Amino acid sequence: MKQSEVRELSVAELQEELGKSRKAYSDLKMAHAVSPLENPIQLRAVRRSIARIATELTKREQQ
Repeated sequence: MKQSEVRELSVAELQEELGKSRKAYSDLKMAHAVSPLENPIQLRAVRRSIARIATELTKREQQ
């Protein structure tokens, strides 16, 4: 998810998306531990997406 997409979402949507992304990251990590992923760069992309969403939530809470 790009930063511009993150900015357009409401707080409730961001929290929902954060939960989904964390679940997806957990699933990818487990799958990668069992057998290597075809594209391990997916782990990095999901992790960065989680960071973008969490950063935006923190930014909005401080305002």
